Amino acid sequence: MVSQVDQMLDLFIANNIICRAVEAMLFASIACSILGVIITQMNISSIGFTMAHAAFAGAAAGLFFGVDGTIAAILASLTLALLLGPLSDKARMPTDTILGILFGMTMAVAIFFIAYMQYHTTGVNTSALLFGNVISLYRSDIYALAVISILAVLFVIVFFKEITAVIFNRKIAEASGIRVRPILYAILFMIAITVALSIHIIGGLLLYVWLVTPAAIAYQFCNSVRGLFILAPAVAGTVSVTGAWIGLSYSLPVAPLIAVSFSALFVIAVIISPKRRVPKGVPQGK
Repeated sequence: MVSQVDQMLDLFIANNIICRAVEAMLFASIACSILGVIITQMNISSIGFTMAHAAFAGAAAGLFFGVDGTIAAILASLTLALLLGPLSDKARMPTDTILGILFGMTMAVAIFFIAYMQYHTTGVNTSALLFGNVISLYRSDIYALAVISILAVLFVIVFFKEITAVIFNRKIAEASGIRVRPILYAILFMIAITVALSIHIIGGLLLYVWLVTPAAIAYQFCNSVRGLFILAPAVAGTVSVTGAWIGLSYSLPVAPLIAVSFSALFVIAVIISPKRRVPKGVPQGK
């Protein structure tokens, strides 16, 4: 799949570095936006936020200890995904409170390691962790992002009815015989792998934009979950590919440029959204 994308992009983009950046941003945006639809529609945006910063902390710790940053980010994200359910049950506290504590903890860990490496001038470049770096990409990074984007699409296609039911009402879905917990854990694992693979490209401080904003933009024009799963990746892919090409062509910071573009597009979407013309009190279907 990646080689086919390579051949298509070569017809339009001669620069190999820009080609790889465009590929990476395309696959990362597809995976993030698809999972973002699930996150926003299930009202678990705080989970995506915390998971992104867990990957951020894992990558920072990996750099500090000389371990591969991607592997460390994956381990940190998967560990958090495994701990969320049992920790919430054992602590007998609201999930939002647990997520708030975990977010603060992971953010503190990431900032500690980054500040230590910068203060002691270890020679390790930590800017990619903060703001992303699409220039020094390996072919294996792009392959991994392509695989996770395909898995995200297949996951939605195969479990579309279950996902829709859980989005509508989790308790009703469980009462109707749907195994809600495995679906939720599968979503957590997909988010964990996606944010871990994307963090070096997008950056730990900006990754949440890719998880939430494309879905929020699509929501302004869609009244069904199916429409969201189509429009959100289309918006994310278009903005990310265009931003990567413009950013590298004119020596601009790619990930921040795309993040600002997403934000501006969201404001425009809210202003022109057909939903603003729907009278208050009229229900809007998902």
